[in-house]
Amino acid sequence: MGKQKTIVVALGGNALIEEGTEGTIEQQFENTRKSMDAIVGLIKEGHRVVLTHGNGPQAGVHLIRNEAGSSQVPPSPLNVIVADTQGSIGYMIQQSLVNELIRHGVRKDVVTVITQVVVDKNDPSMVNPTKYVGPFFKAEDLETCRKKGWVMKEDPGRGYRRVVASPIPIDVVEKSVIHDLLDDDKLVIAVGGGGVPVCLNADGTYTGVDAVIDKDRASALLASLIDADELLILTGVDKVAINYKKPSMKVLDTMTVAEAERYMAEGQFPKGSMGPKMEAAIDFVKRGGNHVIITSLEKAQAAVDGLAGTKIVK
Repeated sequence: MGKQKTIVVALGGNALIEEGTEGTIEQQFENTRKSMDAIVGLIKEGHRVVLTHGNGPQAGVHLIRNEAGSSQVPPSPLNVIVADTQGSIGYMIQQSLVNELIRHGVRKDVVTVITQVVVDKNDPSMVNPTKYVGPFFKAEDLETCRKKGWVMKEDPGRGYRRVVASPIPIDVVEKSVIHDLLDDDKLVIAVGGGGVPVCLNADGTYTGVDAVIDKDRASALLASLIDADELLILTGVDKVAINYKKPSMKVLDTMTVAEAERYMAEGQFPKGSMGPKMEAAIDFVKRGGNHVIITSLEKAQAAVDGLAGTKIVK
């Protein structure tokens, strides 16, 4: 057994909802259960683990419910939807992980922290939102949508969708609580869906804002704030590649921050896929983190043991 590490594990969307499935709660539970094997392996090796997760499809369902029920009940704002999904997804992960640990003869408490993440109300994305959320609308629906105060943009070839701000996370309100729970040997699920976005007021209080935070960036920030040794970003590929799906494709075992930044500038990692993960990796290492590993769920344990994945280092 190697050195005991504090590891923040960012679960990819495929850990909860498999592509090509309806995403029913039963399917989500089934998928979550399958995803816990790799996490149990890390825990059995003695590592302290914080799990983070996305919430894109689940938040989308809430927004569709908002629309469907709008004539009968008031809609939930986006920050409340993030809090709702932190609770529901946290429950699925909590139960699945505890059950899997019991099967392996391990008794450990797992706790979900409804996490608020501070953003700057003057973040450029607040003025020019670009993150698509919720259902598609037709051109004739636009006036009604705009009356609700929504910013609408065309999603080329698919219709019109609401766009919201996706500001850069700057602090995690519950960071010391999460740190204390780890010190008390608890397994923690935190910053689900990137965290509930809040702004810090002049008097030190907080106010929720309608935005969504990238979960990998929030995971990197949390990892820095709790002095984690490692950030493990789990996604749909075993290793990061440049010239992806081209004849000259090259799979990378390691890359430095400088190399990662150069590849980013070349457009190697698109915004909709690997881009935010690489930004998060660069951010964590620049803040003093040891390294980041990007790999698939199946290779998580091997990656922590240094046998798989792409490692981003100083």
